[in-house]
Order: sequence, then structure tokens, then C-alpha cells
Amino acid sequence: MNVICCDLEGVFVPEIWINVAQKTGIEDLRLTTRDISDYDKLMKHRLSVLSRHGLKLGDITAVIATIEPLDGAVDFLDRLRRKAPVIIVSDTFTQFAGPLMEKLKMPTLFCNTLVVDKDGSIADYKLRQEDGKRHVAVALRSLNYRVIAMGDSYNDIGMLKEADTGILFRPPENVIREFPEFPVVNGYGELESMLAAHLENQLA
Repeated sequence: MNVICCDLEGVFVPEIWINVAQKTGIEDLRLTTRDISDYDKLMKHRLSVLSRHGLKLGDITAVIATIEPLDGAVDFLDRLRRKAPVIIVSDTFTQFAGPLMEKLKMPTLFCNTLVVDKDGSIADYKLRQEDGKRHVAVALRSLNYRVIAMGDSYNDIGMLKEADTGILFRPPENVIREFPEFPVVNGYGELESMLAAHLENQLA
């Protein structure tokens, strides 16, 4: 039986932190997992920037409320969920994800959580599990699922490597160069064709 594991940002919705940077004018928040492979280093940088500028959770969720899924994402996800179970595996946080999941028609989501002070300041973050994306693929394979995984950033690579099939979707050039073993697709139509081929091979 197949299961499809997908990243969220860059695959179905725009990058949250880039949108926050655009809305606030704080360029230091533009860095994402496409740029920095060490997630802890990236998050400590973000928390430092938020503290320095006095931004709180409400400031970020206000930006998130304005974010819409990428063009074609909802229809693509609808079609995909009719073919196999789909799990969104993301390094975002429960406090961010709610409005985005509603716009995507509530797919299953595995993600992390934030530690928020009483005044709404973001004090820290808690991973659901260290190297959690990779562990999702490992766990599903241990249950005799055939895992197809797709993502666009450094933090997706562990999941792609553990999956039976790993696909890079609209990745930056630096990720393509460092991980040439993964096929690259740049649109939902191309991705759907590739996924269909893998799914059909398992049904044959």
C-alpha cells in the first residue's frame, strides 16, 4: 500500500517566513530551510529577530491569515488524496498551521509546536521529534507502507532518502546541485504524472 508524504511550504502554500518578512519589512526573516540546512540554527536566528523587533505570535498569525494556497494546490491535493493516503509532514508549528489547513481542506498534518509566553511572545520551539521528517518515512515503511515523499528544501532530504521514492518539487538550485540523485519537477501536472507512474507500477 502506498502513502504519500509531502512538505507544506513551497509545495502547497507559500513560505510563511518570507511572507512575514515582506509584510514587516524585516529582511532577516527571509531565510528559510532552502538557505540553511541546520534547522535549530535557523529557528534560533528567527526567534532572535522576533525578540529584537518585538514581534509576537499574533503578528505572525495575522500575516498567515492572508496567505492563500499556491495556484492549483487545492485541486491537485484533492486529486492526490483520491489515489493514496496523503500526510503533510512539515517543520511548521501548530499555532501557524490551522488557517492553512482549512484552506487545504484539512489534510493530515504532522508538525511541531511553539512555546509562547503569556504576553504572546514566542519564547522557544519544540520539535515533535528530532529529525522528525525522516522518522515519519522510517515509521511508515516499518508498517509495510511504500512511501513516496516530496519536498523542496534541506529539511526534506532525510525524508526523501528514507522513502521508496523521493522527489524534489520546485527546489532552489543549491539543493538540486547537492542532491542530484532525486528527480526534479516544477509543476503540479508534471508531478501528478510522475506520481501516477509510481502508483500504477505498484498496482500492476
